Amino acid sequence: MAAEQPTTQSALKQEREYLRELEAKPWPARIRGYVALTGPGWLQSAITLGGGSLASSLYLGVIGGFSLLWLQPLAMVLGIIMLSAIGYVTLSTGERPFRAINEHINPVLGWGWAIASLVASMVWAMPQYSLATGVLQQNLLPGTLGPDGPLGSFYSKLLIAGVVLVLSTMVTWSYSSGHWGVRVYERTLKVLVAGIIICFAGVVVTIAFSEQGIAWRSLLAGLVPDFRAIFKPASGYEPLLQQVDEQYRHFWEARIVDEQRKVMISAAAVSVGINMTFLLPYSMLARGWRREHRGFSIFDLFVGMFIPFVLATSCIIIASAQQFHPAIRDAEGSLELSADGRELLPATVRELSEVSRQKTRAILADRLALEIGQDAVPRLREEDPEQLATLLAAFSPAEDQLAAAVTRRDASDLAQSLEPFAGSVVANAVFGIGVLGMTLSTITILMLISGFVVCEMFNLPSNGWAHRFGSLVAATGALGPFVWSGASFYLVVPTSVFGYTLIPIAYLTFMMMMNQRSLLGDDLPRGRRRLLWNSLMALAVTVTTAASFASVWFSAGWYGIAAVAAFLAAVLIAHVVRRNRLAAGDSASS
Repeated sequence: MAAEQPTTQSALKQEREYLRELEAKPWPARIRGYVALTGPGWLQSAITLGGGSLASSLYLGVIGGFSLLWLQPLAMVLGIIMLSAIGYVTLSTGERPFRAINEHINPVLGWGWAIASLVASMVWAMPQYSLATGVLQQNLLPGTLGPDGPLGSFYSKLLIAGVVLVLSTMVTWSYSSGHWGVRVYERTLKVLVAGIIICFAGVVVTIAFSEQGIAWRSLLAGLVPDFRAIFKPASGYEPLLQQVDEQYRHFWEARIVDEQRKVMISAAAVSVGINMTFLLPYSMLARGWRREHRGFSIFDLFVGMFIPFVLATSCIIIASAQQFHPAIRDAEGSLELSADGRELLPATVRELSEVSRQKTRAILADRLALEIGQDAVPRLREEDPEQLATLLAAFSPAEDQLAAAVTRRDASDLAQSLEPFAGSVVANAVFGIGVLGMTLSTITILMLISGFVVCEMFNLPSNGWAHRFGSLVAATGALGPFVWSGASFYLVVPTSVFGYTLIPIAYLTFMMMMNQRSLLGDDLPRGRRRLLWNSLMALAVTVTTAASFASVWFSAGWYGIAAVAAFLAAVLIAHVVRRNRLAAGDSASS
């Protein structure tokens, strides 16, 4: 590695000089030059396009159809605004952000950012292990590692979690060595991720040229932000809801809206996670980037991160919506119902796995309890299961379809979204291998982030054994398959809801940094640039804070609001203490 250092420094020096030359050129020439240098943004794209993005996008299509296509691009734009802000501050000052926040802004915000990033990495690792377990047990090796395999469900999960943990630890600990195996691993993962995205794009193309076609008017309408989905069911449910007895319609509306809300927050959270905001500035410093890279870094995020992410997730949503959402649309986009209502969904949706059918029956049992009493359903389940089965089978086709629509599907069901393009066998293989690759990549990155955060919190060098042991904090993810009894893919949703509640901590902190003269000095934006920066950041902070408060309220009620209030009180106290100390220091110096 030592022999490569001069060459690396020389290349970096040439790049800085080239960027300084570009700054003096008009925008068309500058953009052409930036395009030739793009690269790091693609790394951020690879981080974002993980198992969480896949699962959230699939569920967006299932629960909202085309109507929620706008959500992830909007969340990504807001995230890029704030990533650009922390990138600007870091590249302008060359300081490590955690230290800069504690010294110039507020130590509670600095520690809150670091702790939130660490906790998010620990929690986010859990659904990755669950995703890996799900595809191995249901798509790739169901006979060997499935519940009915020789090891049984528990020991199969234990074996999978153990192997994934060992492999991820080996890769994470080998990153600083430059070993050829790591490079092969990274390239293999890129091919796998690219393969599954290409397959979803192929599904969209296949459907577009089929007799079924795609309702392009509905698709384009889905790109327009519509926040009503937070409070009311997506439009695709309306024909079904109209067929339900009015006294039970509220049950289904509440169930749909609750699922929509959770999935929307999950999808927004995986677009730009709080731990990702920690990784970006430190990776910039590690690459040797400085103030010459400021304009390029913003461009690189949009080209290398925004465009691939939006294209990939949109294809996944479209494929999932066409396959699972409870409405059939003709080429003109109008809704159609069959005579008996049972053809609302494609046949593959009705052919749910046994696990998913049990979940559908459980939803119908909740609905039945409104009709015959809360205590009656458990009693029937215990004393007369045949009568309970008869009552559940007597529901109208519309309510059957509504139950299927809000069922939390697992890997064996979601792989069907690739069947129009690849067929059943290939769909399971491609889906399984692609998801497994995504999860391994994400686990490795979460462990890397954990190592960086631990080293920064204890002011240790971000390499060597300190970073290696710090990375093991994210080994908590191995508990994922054992602490979650629902659909393994659905674990992404509650963990994302938790992670999204932490995002405003980072966004508010970055906005304060962009307006701190003691930190930025002459690099503090002025005039119209400052107005533009603050307008964009205020939009990002306002939207994410509102969504975060909604998430806290719907998840934890007044207890969650009290926790937020306690954190804000600590921030205020720290601000007053810091201001008084600075005032005392100024008095002493004068």
